[in-house]
Amino acid sequence: MNWRRVLAAAWLVAWAAVVSVSVAQEKPAAQPKEKKEAGQKEAKKPAGPTVEDVVINLYNPCGVAVQPKTGHVYISDSGNLRLLRFTPAKEKQPPAIAEAVVGFPKDVYGKGPKYEIGPLGLLFVTDNLLAVGGGGKPDGQEVLWFFDVSQIKDKPIDTKAAKFVAGPIPKSDKTNRGEGNFYALAFDGKAVYVTTNGDDTKGWVARCPIKDGTPGKLEPYIATKPQVEVDAPVGITMSPQGKLVVGQAGEINVPEDSLLTFYNPADGKLELKLETPLYDIVALAYHPKSGTLYALDFAWMAPDKAGLYRLDVTAGDKPSLKVTKVLALDKPTAMAFTPEGVLYVTLIGTAKEGDKYKPGKLIRIKGLP
Repeated sequence: MNWRRVLAAAWLVAWAAVVSVSVAQEKPAAQPKEKKEAGQKEAKKPAGPTVEDVVINLYNPCGVAVQPKTGHVYISDSGNLRLLRFTPAKEKQPPAIAEAVVGFPKDVYGKGPKYEIGPLGLLFVTDNLLAVGGGGKPDGQEVLWFFDVSQIKDKPIDTKAAKFVAGPIPKSDKTNRGEGNFYALAFDGKAVYVTTNGDDTKGWVARCPIKDGTPGKLEPYIATKPQVEVDAPVGITMSPQGKLVVGQAGEINVPEDSLLTFYNPADGKLELKLETPLYDIVALAYHPKSGTLYALDFAWMAPDKAGLYRLDVTAGDKPSLKVTKVLALDKPTAMAFTPEGVLYVTLIGTAKEGDKYKPGKLIRIKGLP
């Protein structure tokens, strides 16, 4: 079974209408603070991280990125084939949500039922250049878009307005069917690294060099499966030490088979492989202040295990890993930190009978160590 295709199918439900700004704001991005009555004592702050819904009614969101300097949060609203831009509340300004990029292609997966999917991973390469991993084309035809978001004014731009397009990665002697489903992205200042789906015998991480702000050719770079003997690279990030960190999600029907792996980005060689008790790692991110590594586990076969986890790696002759569950989450897919350490996470969620909204959400988590 192709774990990544099944997981992509799980992210999709019936086709939904476009979310408008007014719909997203029917539920406030942040609840108003309660007024303190005279003589009332200040309430104690809750221990641990706090979680709040900031955007609702999303249809299978599976990518998120925070724009440097502006703080705008871009969301891959994959099922609706578009990107959204969320503007957090500022002094005297309420939060806002608007379409940013539209017109992404869709692909159909499965043999009954069939499912649709669009854009996936997001990453800012520069202050304004946003890289977007494609998920709406067949393997071997998928591309990596680069958008100049400073072009987005009062209305969204179309994918045809992309500043650069890299790819596709067609069938070749390296990949027997071509690569697709560009799940997650990482950047080391020299190249964008992309986790892909295609050749299950290789489990490729692709690489797109960036020189003077201009992308080069997107090509297969690291064949992960021959090095770690586990399929499905999905989550990816750069460590503070400059290592490429990849979460091998493993198989959908195998419990606790995800791996945490570290590569040298200069040559693509594996430097460290650690087993984890996680089911399906789909995202990785380091806290910008503490350097703590966090992971999202989709946990396909055990939804009660899904959530946000802290991963503490102990170096030495025998490196070890301590995994701590921080929060239970409903089908988490992607995450991104702000420079201040606030974490945004996209959730596909679970639809319930009678729900007014689509179950997808963007949540904000504060207080992580």
